[in-house]
Amino acid sequence: MIPFLSLEGKRALITSGTRGAGAATVALFRELGAQIVTTARTQPADLPDSLFVAADLTSTEGCAALAAAVRERMGVVDIIVHMLGGSSAPSGGFEALNDEIWRKELDLNLMPAVRLDRELVPSMVSRGTGVVIHVTSIQRQLPLPEATTAYAAAKAALSTYSKSLSKQVSPHGVRVVRVSPGWIETEASIDLATRLAADHGGDVEQGKKMIMESLGGIPIGRPSKPEEVASLIAFLASDRASTITGTEYVIDGGTVPVV
Repeated sequence: MIPFLSLEGKRALITSGTRGAGAATVALFRELGAQIVTTARTQPADLPDSLFVAADLTSTEGCAALAAAVRERMGVVDIIVHMLGGSSAPSGGFEALNDEIWRKELDLNLMPAVRLDRELVPSMVSRGTGVVIHVTSIQRQLPLPEATTAYAAAKAALSTYSKSLSKQVSPHGVRVVRVSPGWIETEASIDLATRLAADHGGDVEQGKKMIMESLGGIPIGRPSKPEEVASLIAFLASDRASTITGTEYVIDGGTVPVV
């Protein structure tokens, strides 16, 4: 029986693939037959050298080094999944965000995709095939002014850039799509829930509830699992989604309260 979903023979670059939804995406792509390269600043012990390139993607030099390593190992890529993102900005609203913080948020959440696409997408265009997936965030629609203004703005910029790229390269056979997660139950988010609960004398479930309430609620009553986000990405990267381009898929348990 032919499997419903296969990435057999596909060559994929997945950034930030060592933990959370990125690690789940790496694991699923490998299970589905893809040849992958992933990257982070530090290599985890359970990931072999053949699958990993250490790089700091917040710099121009780091992106160029990764692109060169990808070309050396795989020749060309069929799929790029831009998982990298996050925030280290302080709370305190817009007044707490100086120029250096803004630069760091943009260099983490926008510029790695811009730089890597510029390096690797032209070969997709010349071959007339390829898939680029930009992982954005529902924060671009639901920013939390106290804590995520710069992160949300960077992800909004990534979404707009992605849409523009799709309009340029889709006529040449290259699909560009966005995946917009809400809260994902990663190790980091569970640590946050644990800290919040400890501050208020509760348990981790109460901490999770506090996070959900800060987002305005999650109708299904829980965050997404990393594996669920990975499954959506794998489908969009596959030939099953061959006419899907230029659009965004939200995976947030119903958090965004608008159509």
